[in-house]
Amino acid sequence: MRGATRLAPLLLVACCAAAQTKIDPARVERLLRRAVVLDLHDDTTQMMVDEGYDLTTHHDFGQVDVPRMRQGHAAGVFLSIWTDAVRYTPPESIRRALEQIDAVRGAVARHPAEMALATTADQVMAARKRGQIAILMGVEGGHMIDSDLAVLRTYFDLGVRYLTLTHTEHTPWADTSSQPPAHNGLTDFGRQVVREMNRLGMMVDISHVSDKTFYDAVETSAAPVIASHSSCRALADVPRNMTDDMLRALAKNGGVVHINYFEGFLDRGFTDRLGGLQDFQAQQDAREAEAPKFGDRAKLGPATRAINAQRIARLGRVPLIRLLDHFDHAVKVAGVDHVGLGSDFDGADDLFPEGMEDISKIPNLVRGLMERGYSDQDILKILGGNTLRVMREVEARGAGPRPAAASQAASF
Repeated sequence: MRGATRLAPLLLVACCAAAQTKIDPARVERLLRRAVVLDLHDDTTQMMVDEGYDLTTHHDFGQVDVPRMRQGHAAGVFLSIWTDAVRYTPPESIRRALEQIDAVRGAVARHPAEMALATTADQVMAARKRGQIAILMGVEGGHMIDSDLAVLRTYFDLGVRYLTLTHTEHTPWADTSSQPPAHNGLTDFGRQVVREMNRLGMMVDISHVSDKTFYDAVETSAAPVIASHSSCRALADVPRNMTDDMLRALAKNGGVVHINYFEGFLDRGFTDRLGGLQDFQAQQDAREAEAPKFGDRAKLGPATRAINAQRIARLGRVPLIRLLDHFDHAVKVAGVDHVGLGSDFDGADDLFPEGMEDISKIPNLVRGLMERGYSDQDILKILGGNTLRVMREVEARGAGPRPAAASQAASF
């Protein structure tokens, strides 16, 4: 009994601490009404091209549409322009990229009351003031410029505001994190790409690149760089994530790491379990191989989603705390001024944490950060304030005239 008596004060303290971390839903709502919530990476574009996915309709599949963006208080999203660097040749990748850009621009044009194409921070803010969702674009993979700066400039003119230097394959001028190194980072032409992006006012995205490519990009860039969808390697040791040294270098550069929500980048144990489900991956690979390069791929989406649902039923979901751990770690290492949102929604086989299954769930993330003691001001930075700062800094650096030459193709 004496032991129980001694425990009583400790239990009282624990109960008081728990009570203090209980978050008033009204606080979450007030903050989200003030916030400019920006998600730097959503792969919804593939469904728009292949399945006629209407962004303005509330869907029971996928993770991003305008109704769910409004539920989540999202002010804007960067839609990813992506092509498979193995499946498509570089010229085919350019064609596919242009189809996606056209789909995004067409969707915005058809629904001006709901969406506005944005290319600057000020346009994001203007859209928010008008009650529109800001739609922005990023090209995910340097293979889609086919080693030609004229193609890069064309994407910029069409509204693209970041380029991910590589995807999962090397380009002729930059190493990816997914393969053994081929170039020891950036080649001389790779540095030209970074400098041209600086001149244009296009953000340099280092998600997917090798560690050496990352350091070369930071050294070369005169403007802050971003990781559009990367998490922390100290918590999940996968090459796609950023080491603490990389996080510190990114902060010194003035950039922002946008935390990826994909469960495989949050919990290494989940990646190992996922790797054990070879039967699901074989089904998915077979369906992808059957799909046409160009034309109607509409059947691929439903079939893939069915496989994903079976996979999730087998694996379960990781808890939201795993995602919050990555935000915490990035803030502790890089600083709260250098962390943002990079969900990878619609690009990770529906494998997202419990409570963060789609973009409508942003209030759960906000509540989790509040429970961990983050101030409203710091949460506003993470939700979008830091990204707006980087956009403005990159835009200011990109005020120079376009060169007279029509093309600056690489020679190797």
